[in-house]
Amino acid sequence: MDRPGRPGRWGELTDPELLLDALLARCAFPPPGTEVTCAVSGGADSLALLVLACRAGCVVTAVHVDHGLRPNGAAEAARVAAVADRLGACFEAVSVEVGAGPNLEARARRARFDVLPPGVLVGHTADDRAETMLLNLLRGTGAAGLAALGPSPRRPLLALRRVDTEAVCEAMGLVAFRDPTNDDPRFRRNRVRGEVLPLLAEVADRDVVPLLVRLGDHLGALDEFVEHAAAQLDPTDVAALRAAPTVVAQAALRRWLRAGADLERHSPDTATIERVLAVARGERRATDVGVGRRVRRSAGRLHLT
Repeated sequence: MDRPGRPGRWGELTDPELLLDALLARCAFPPPGTEVTCAVSGGADSLALLVLACRAGCVVTAVHVDHGLRPNGAAEAARVAAVADRLGACFEAVSVEVGAGPNLEARARRARFDVLPPGVLVGHTADDRAETMLLNLLRGTGAAGLAALGPSPRRPLLALRRVDTEAVCEAMGLVAFRDPTNDDPRFRRNRVRGEVLPLLAEVADRDVVPLLVRLGDHLGALDEFVEHAAAQLDPTDVAALRAAPTVVAQAALRRWLRAGADLERHSPDTATIERVLAVARGERRATDVGVGRRVRRSAGRLHLT
């Protein structure tokens, strides 16, 4: 039996070519000849993304983003450039400024994606998805947050595990860069990765990542159904809101508030949605919804001002 949390799949595959082909078969790259851009930090996941994208026959450009947070950023970029050259891929290096302060991980991630092109491929694996689900759970998320990092053309490695991307690097003789901040317990994701998931695996006596991924798929399907129903509902019609299932009304209001307040990055929280529903039910006349906006009820309709 495999150790909890550490699937051992490739001990019987000693031929690197067979291993790479077996892993590629589980990926979701576009057809050969498609031009793609891969975000490549130099870690095992992103290097595997680059290797497998090239092996899939895509026309690949690897983009490395230097956040200016580590003194060896230039060396990391040079290493990625060398791998791209070896694989016949194009290479671009981009620098961004991320100052010290709170929420460093989130701000660095935002800065990175601000300079990457739309549709860029990323090396997220099933392990990343499980970690994100647990992080969102700790923040008090709903179904959408638990379905985070679901299947997407931008995430072709999502059926792979971190051990698989490490196997790709080993098969290709690549030395992946390991970010020292990945061991820093100040970052909650690191504690989820290094403490929470291993403990869950120990308690369950099995690898829990596939369980979390299946749950995410299930909740993603449910959320898609709810969002479809919400799109058919007029969120300003008080009577329609009151007649709709609560979860559909909540989704419709969230869509409306995001659009009306131009909230591109964050959805209104559950407490805000509940206050707006209270306005729709006539329990209160108006409520603040943040970002300088207020919802009020008049003549059977909700108004965002």
